[in-house]
Amino acid sequence: MTDENQLKDRRTDEPEVNWLFVDLNSYFASVEQDDRPELRGRPVGVVPLMADTTCCIAASYEAKAHGVKTGTLVGDAKRMCPGMVFVEARHELYVAYHHRIVETVESCVPVTAVCSIDEMGCRLMGREKKLKNALELGKQVKKKILSDVGPMMRSSVGLATNRYLAKVASDMEKPDGLVALTLDLLPTALRTLELRDLPGIGARTEQKLDAQGIRTMDDLLSLDSQRAGAVWGSVVGERLWHWLQGEDFDAAESEPMKSLSHQHVLAPEMRTPEKAWAVALKLLHKAAMRLRSNHLWAANIGLSIGFAVPRDQGPVSRFGTPARGWRDEIKLSECCDTPTLIAALARLWQSRPTGAEYAQPHFVGVQLGGLVPDHLHTLNLFENTDREQNRARLQQTMDALNHKYGLHTLAPATVLDAYKAAPTRIAFHSIPDLF
Repeated sequence: MTDENQLKDRRTDEPEVNWLFVDLNSYFASVEQDDRPELRGRPVGVVPLMADTTCCIAASYEAKAHGVKTGTLVGDAKRMCPGMVFVEARHELYVAYHHRIVETVESCVPVTAVCSIDEMGCRLMGREKKLKNALELGKQVKKKILSDVGPMMRSSVGLATNRYLAKVASDMEKPDGLVALTLDLLPTALRTLELRDLPGIGARTEQKLDAQGIRTMDDLLSLDSQRAGAVWGSVVGERLWHWLQGEDFDAAESEPMKSLSHQHVLAPEMRTPEKAWAVALKLLHKAAMRLRSNHLWAANIGLSIGFAVPRDQGPVSRFGTPARGWRDEIKLSECCDTPTLIAALARLWQSRPTGAEYAQPHFVGVQLGGLVPDHLHTLNLFENTDREQNRARLQQTMDALNHKYGLHTLAPATVLDAYKAAPTRIAFHSIPDLF
C-alpha cells in the first residue's frame, strides 16, 4: 500500500492523538499577577530592568488588549497603555513556578519533554490517545494547574498526532484554549493559519519563502516533501512537510545537541568591563554545568558582547539599546571542565575591542559549540589520565551539590564573586534545567 493510501486509511479511523502540549499563557506576567494579587486585572509588563529604553519580555492580557506585546519598548508601552504597571523580572520565582507546574502536569500525565520554561509536551499512551479521553485529560491538566499552582496560571492545551502540530494547536486559541488537530481536520484547519503561525517560521524565513512564491498556507501545503526540502535548502523543510501531514516522529529525540549558550542583558549599573567579565564567568559556569549534565564535550567556545553607543551612532538592538556588536570564538581540545573553559574565555575577553567607544558593554553571551557526546569523545594523548580522572570526579561532586543546593553553592572563586555581582536572569524560552 502506498504512503498516500495509508494516510487516507488513517484519516478514516476513529480519531486519535499522540501528543498533549501545554503552553502557559503570558507566563512571566501571569506569575507576577498570581504572586501579587494587587496586579490582577491590571495591565502588567515584565521588564529585564527599569528603563524606558529596554523592552517588555512579557505582557499580561490586559496589556495586550492595548497592543503591548513581547518586544515592545517600555517608552512605547507607556504611550500605548498609560496605566500600565512595570515590574522587574524575578527569574528565580518563574523557575520555582515552572517546577510546580511540571509536577502538577506529571500528576495527570507523564511529561515527555520540557520545551521551554512555559511549555511541555506529553506523549500519550494506550486509551489516552482516543480523542474523547485526550480532551478530558487536557481539561484535567488545565483545571489542576489552576487549583494546585495558582488561579492566574491559565494554560492552552493542544492535541495532535505529533508534538509539532500539538504546539500549533496550543497557539490557536489563547488564552485558556483547548484545541485538537486530528488527521481528518488537518487539511482544513491548517489553511486557516498564516505562515508565521507555524513554529520555526519567523520574519527571515517568511521573506525567504516569499522570494520563492510561497506566501500562504495553501502555497506551502501544495509542496511535496522533496520540494519543501529544496525550498528550505536543508532537511528542515522535509521534516516540516512530514509534520504537517501528521506523521509522528521527533527530530529532537534522534539528534544530539550541537551547541548551547547563555546570554545576559546588563542593567545600567553593571555596564563596566569588570562587571561584564563577572557576568561572562557566571554564564560560562552555567553553560559548563549544562555541558556535563548532558554528557557532552565542547570543541569551541565563543564570546559575544554588545557595546552601548549614543543613539545616533548605532542600530537599535533587539534589547532596545543602540549598540555595536562584537563576537569571536576559538577552537578547543575537546573539554568539559570549568577551569579549562575559563582559561579559554579569558583569552577571548582579552581580544575584545577596547577604547572609549567600547567602554559600556550592555550585553554578554557565551556559547559552547562543536559538541561531542561522551561515546565519541577523543582522548587527548598529551593529558595526564590520572589528573583528568581526578578533575572529572571533582567536577561531578561540585555539580551534584550545585544541583541539590543551588547553582552557586560550589564554583571557582572568580565565579562565586560573579554571582554577587549579577542577579540570575533567564531567557524566555530557555529550559531551566539547572535552577
